[in-house]
Amino acid sequence: MTQGVGERDQQAADRWIPRAEVLSLLGVKTQTLYAYVSRGRITARPDPHDPRRSLYAASDVARLKGVSGGEGAGTVLPFDPPAARGECVIQSSVSLVADGRLYFRGRDAAQWAQAATLEETARLLWDAGDANPFAGLGVRVDAAGGASHRARLFAALSRRAEESAFCTDRSADVLRADAALTINEVVDAVAGPGPRLFFHQRLARGWKMLERDSLHLRRALVLAADEGPDSAVLATRAAASGGASPAGAALAGLVTLTGSPEARTVSRTIAWVVEARRDPAGAAARRMAAEGAIPGFGSSRFPLGDPRVGALLALADLPDDLRAVIREGEAASGQRAGFAVGLAIMARRLDLPRDGASDVLLIGRLIGLMAHAIDQAIDGSPIRARLRYVGPRPAVD
Repeated sequence: MTQGVGERDQQAADRWIPRAEVLSLLGVKTQTLYAYVSRGRITARPDPHDPRRSLYAASDVARLKGVSGGEGAGTVLPFDPPAARGECVIQSSVSLVADGRLYFRGRDAAQWAQAATLEETARLLWDAGDANPFAGLGVRVDAAGGASHRARLFAALSRRAEESAFCTDRSADVLRADAALTINEVVDAVAGPGPRLFFHQRLARGWKMLERDSLHLRRALVLAADEGPDSAVLATRAAASGGASPAGAALAGLVTLTGSPEARTVSRTIAWVVEARRDPAGAAARRMAAEGAIPGFGSSRFPLGDPRVGALLALADLPDDLRAVIREGEAASGQRAGFAVGLAIMARRLDLPRDGASDVLLIGRLIGLMAHAIDQAIDGSPIRARLRYVGPRPAVD
């Protein structure tokens, strides 16, 4: 029986193809494909044989490949606007913020965090595929010391930065193994050595959390892994471009993060939540009258609300006083609670140390910064900057 045209078209519409085929057909880079997915121009779904990988709708690819309207057939419309004057454009395949959503390599981060572990998130962001760089990692005998969780984190990370080889001329698998070893030692430094459980379980034990609450910590760590381009990402990529090891590049990024607006907002929000628990409505009104804003509420990156907040707090079973902090803060400010609020609220819900929300942010972001270091070392665009001297002219004898 001869196959009809309509039947062939329907089969084409039902086809799902792997990433490599899409990139070949469209002639674009991976980050452009993720941009198309996030904008809804190409439909993606998990590969039923390997949920860590995605398949893409062949019909959407065909439509993009043949798009017209001032563009020639076979031309793909550009996603990114041209660079502004003085702006540095860096290619990245790690994450994307688009249409009010955050995507980890094309996966909706809020949905991904519902079930993924920090290890699985690292494998996704590091583009590890079927390989598991965390397999077989043990306990280091000479654990890094320090008086606080943050001090031990930086001690372990800086030690790995000193011990690790440069990124230059090392394979992706070797870099991922190096990054995995670093994360393993950092978690041990923060939580203390113990059974080789998942990272969030080891941290939960270190913080003496109830075992049933560790899933909330897992979700918070995953959601904190990356937030798109910022100064910490730029510092990480610049260091990796210069040849620094994954640990060294991530150290540059994490140090930058500690002084960033994001980290400062988390610190101010932690203090705000402590204050507001006693009198949510009164504290919100006083802060608005004094400063015109409340720490952690509103986001230029997510003007309609950060989707990570709902994903983080949906199943948290918050007590009434913490719910009131969010409710009254949103009512007084007219802004939605941002991720800093979600982290601070969750830290209080889990009874973490006072700076626990900041620690969660740093540990989670370390996974993403490692991803940027590896991505830059393997497939990153050159980072070139030129300083224009505007100081005094040299004295002439």
